[in-house]
Amino acid sequence: MQQINWKNAIIAGIIGTLLFDVFGLLMSGEWWDIPALLGEKTGLGLAYGVFGHFSNGILLAILYAAIAPSLWGPHWLRPFIFITAQTIALVWFFMFPLLGAGVAGSNQGPMMAIGSLLRHWVFVVPFIFIINKGLFGKEERAVLQ
Repeated sequence: MQQINWKNAIIAGIIGTLLFDVFGLLMSGEWWDIPALLGEKTGLGLAYGVFGHFSNGILLAILYAAIAPSLWGPHWLRPFIFITAQTIALVWFFMFPLLGAGVAGSNQGPMMAIGSLLRHWVFVVPFIFIINKGLFGKEERAVLQ
């Protein structure tokens, strides 16, 4: 049984969340759009939104580190499989409707779903190089190169 490398998971979660935010800035022209929305919807302000946003990124990285050995496919593909399932199940079918955007952001147009999936794919890039590096042996990592 693999042990979670907590440090690597936390670092990957923080870097991934930063990449998510930078990509969001490039897409929308707004910095910290998700933390601002979280702070507004909860009534707890931007500081809470930033804390919740980064905590979620770290939690997702830890969850990925725990289940990555059980996922199928090449090691570079596993983070994308994980985050695609998470985005569809929890963002498209839970968060978007909860925020009034409709299933998969349908009330906002098709770019809402596409944009959210792209941002989440950018988020998991550090998982390949930080989490997977510690999970899989040299023989298995050779597949990554």
